[in-house]
Amino acid sequence: MRVALCLLGIMATSSVTACDGSTTRSSDSLATITIAAASDLRPAFDELGELFLKETGVQVTYAYGSSGQLAQQVIQGAPFDVFASANSQFVDDVIASGRGVDTSKAFFAVGRLVMIVPPGLDLPGTVSELQFPRFRRIVIANPAHAPYGLAAEQALQTAGILSLIKDRLIFGENVADTMRIVASGNADVGIVALSLAIAAGVNYTSIPADLHTSLEQTLVITAKGSRMPAVSDFATFLQSGISHTVLARYGFGIPRTTRMIDRGVSDD
Repeated sequence: MRVALCLLGIMATSSVTACDGSTTRSSDSLATITIAAASDLRPAFDELGELFLKETGVQVTYAYGSSGQLAQQVIQGAPFDVFASANSQFVDDVIASGRGVDTSKAFFAVGRLVMIVPPGLDLPGTVSELQFPRFRRIVIANPAHAPYGLAAEQALQTAGILSLIKDRLIFGENVADTMRIVASGNADVGIVALSLAIAAGVNYTSIPADLHTSLEQTLVITAKGSRMPAVSDFATFLQSGISHTVLARYGFGIPRTTRMIDRGVSDD
């Protein structure tokens, strides 16, 4: 399974395993599940994968990227067991394609937007300040396939400055790539995920949630994953109290009520 992912060229850093070509026993393969997850989830999911391994003995491997690109990989048959998107739309696309189990769809957290700058530069106090000339290059994730990029674009539009700064916008492949561009100094400011800013230990300015559509972190079990009980266990684990604690530590909002429809479980 891990080898197949490596051949597809889509495996990012795993929380518990690596694509190093080493031989694995068939029993190891049976105790491994693979997750396609939005880049903003990486800090929390890496930690949760370790906790799930300790609790169940099941290893979790991840491929991180933009939600839209990962959705297309799932739709085209990439061997993932769960797809976790930074919004619900791409999950709906996977379900519509027949690759996702509709009754397993679950909303488990809310992402948040922030602005960051390279070391040595002053943070903007509000989104509106991005129109100032000192912000010559403004980077956001590509809104065509990255929910954080779309939300950033919406925030700029709602603030009334999108048309003013459009020529200064540059795009990262996903929100993690956007972080990298800011850190390299190739942009004067970036609009990124709060979770990644917290994980990197950088200062940030929060963007009000009412400036954009909600970044509802949503998961679905794939048709492939539905055949493995451990996959449903992991999806339920993501909605547990311990997972909520980890997600909240990385800045995610926790919905008051979550539900795994196929299990009929409610967590208030």
